Amino acid sequence: MDFRLNEEQQMIRDAARDFAQSSIVPVAAEYDRSGEFPSPTIKQMGELGLMGIEVPEAYGGSGMDTVCYVLALREISAADAAHGTIMSVNNSLFANGLLAYGTESQKLRYLQPVASGELIGAYALSEPQSGSDASNMRVRAEKSADGSYYVINGKKSWITSGPVARYIVLFAKTDPEAGSRGITAFLIDTEREGFARGKTEPKMGIRASATCEIELTDYRCEASEMLGQEGQGFAIAMGVLDAGRIGIAAQAWGIAAAAYEASRQYVQDRQAFGRPIGGFQMIQAKIADMRTRLEAAELLTLRAAWAKSDSAQSGARYTLESSMAKLYASEAANFIAHQAVQIHGGMGFSKEMPLERFYRDAKITEIYEGTSEIQRMVIARSETGLR
Repeated sequence: MDFRLNEEQQMIRDAARDFAQSSIVPVAAEYDRSGEFPSPTIKQMGELGLMGIEVPEAYGGSGMDTVCYVLALREISAADAAHGTIMSVNNSLFANGLLAYGTESQKLRYLQPVASGELIGAYALSEPQSGSDASNMRVRAEKSADGSYYVINGKKSWITSGPVARYIVLFAKTDPEAGSRGITAFLIDTEREGFARGKTEPKMGIRASATCEIELTDYRCEASEMLGQEGQGFAIAMGVLDAGRIGIAAQAWGIAAAAYEASRQYVQDRQAFGRPIGGFQMIQAKIADMRTRLEAAELLTLRAAWAKSDSAQSGARYTLESSMAKLYASEAANFIAHQAVQIHGGMGFSKEMPLERFYRDAKITEIYEGTSEIQRMVIARSETGLR
């Protein structure tokens, strides 16, 4: 089996790494401290083509494959997971649904400016009372008598990039009696009357990635702004999350890689009892476990990325691959970040070094876009067929 990257994949990886190390690393700690959205660097990422990597050039993107996407996202996330989150939502949660289900006019209006990095996109599925149980949503979209528009009312929560997004893919109940088959996807313009943002959430990690609650009050959405067909929303949401979970796996891989590399260097430089601490067996065991889990996370993530790219021709689902990658990479990132703090001792606990930020940032990868518990359920159901 050939694991070598092609020329294009190497090029985007190297370009993302150079940018991340030169432009994001120097400012990451300050953005984490302030919680301010990193508009200057995100704009630069758009200019480099990182905000719509898989989107065809005709719609403002770079026209590359999913492996290119995860390689670039890994490098951005290794520098700062918050930048990685913003990039992931734009590429995965916003762009994928439009690519698969959007009309030509929708792609030109909504996708092109977001994929080019001119504007920011977001995805609104969760609500205050429904996270993993997405079919339990309460946001309602009522069709007008002539069917030309919908009136949407209700709240969505935990909207990543919500405070800055111009366009949002939002899911609402159009037929409350039909359960998951009564959900429809809509394209929301945040500058239109009836849309309001709540407070920005004060988060433990990925602090520069702005997150908020949104509320729609008699928001009028034209029928032409419906994504896909009425009642198709739940299927769209789950399909988009398959793609999104690959992005979270890549983000977790990046956090883990940064934490591991810092630790690998530290154990060679740090002296205790007259020799480098990397010479002690307990430290060696940590390094071995960290490196092995990092390698496994990388391979599972690349395998899922390949499966998604292959699905464009084969039509095969890649739910299993994306869930396994997301589950393992997120838990590996938390393990590796924890071990990295432990290896660094007191310095790992200090904000003078990025280890404590890696530790805080890693946690969210086990939660959003489907918790580890949900991933285990998805994997088991896929393998057994039992529900």
